[in-house]
Amino acid sequence: MSSSARALSRAGLLLAVVSWVYWPTLRELYDTWVNHPEYSHGMLVPFFALYLVYRRSNVPVTSSAKPWPVAGFGLLFLAIAMRLAGSATSFLPLEGLSLILCLTALAMLTGGRAGLGRFWPPIVFLLFMIPLPYEASRLMGAELQRVGTMASTFLLQCCGQPAIAEGNRILISDVTLNVVEACSGLRMLVTFIAFAVAAVLLMDRHWIVKGLVLGSAIPIALLTNVLRITTTGLAHVWLHDSPSKAKVLDFIHDFNGWMMMPVGLTFLLLELWLFKHLLIERSEAISYQPSAVSQPQPNTRAKPRFTSVIRCRSVDRGNR
Repeated sequence: MSSSARALSRAGLLLAVVSWVYWPTLRELYDTWVNHPEYSHGMLVPFFALYLVYRRSNVPVTSSAKPWPVAGFGLLFLAIAMRLAGSATSFLPLEGLSLILCLTALAMLTGGRAGLGRFWPPIVFLLFMIPLPYEASRLMGAELQRVGTMASTFLLQCCGQPAIAEGNRILISDVTLNVVEACSGLRMLVTFIAFAVAAVLLMDRHWIVKGLVLGSAIPIALLTNVLRITTTGLAHVWLHDSPSKAKVLDFIHDFNGWMMMPVGLTFLLLELWLFKHLLIERSEAISYQPSAVSQPQPNTRAKPRFTSVIRCRSVDRGNR
């Protein structure tokens, strides 16, 4: 049996043991994905993590593959303690986090620095399958309701509507629009951040571009939810006197909810398109130095991979 086959068999055996130990936790996580819409994306997270493992299985590593027994076993004991504490208190986020730490410890024990360098992206992405603690989710939802109400009120005023924010309600003449907990945008925020991180892990771009994409995930999710509330408010105003407004408004409300993710992904694609045309990445920038015969000679000294369009143009004008 070859070394790669032996490594694959050992990895499969370890994953089988981990799955058996954490089977109750995985079952609770599955119930959360099915019964809570804000975490419905969690069902796709393990499959995408496996795809990342497949993509990175042939990535060359420059660091040593010597195992880290001390750090690995220490982290493994911590994961076991967290697993027992989470099971005793029925605290699912703690159990889920212990699963992530257990996988990290196994990477340390089997591959050391090389194992962590190769498999840290899929391990980190597994965090998106773990639900937030209830108190954190409640506080975030309440804050998102407040932000969505205030921003949507301002946007409605920009559209010429006499909108006034009163708590989590928007008053528009005789229309009262309630921004309930389901309209806070928490589901969109969590899901879209997961999509943005997945896009960053797949793209082969400079770290500045990746950072800009990650930094824009929260604003795009908030903007999408504000657009949803605003369009729903305008529909309530325009259809206020319609005889069949109840059915039409229900359809518009549901349609706006369905369109949140496509609109957010459209904003993300537009952002990537702008970065592609505004920023230039080069594996090796070439500068020119005059030689004895006044002919430009290439200088092979390595330059930063990331350059801007303005700098490239200024260098070309200077060489002329």
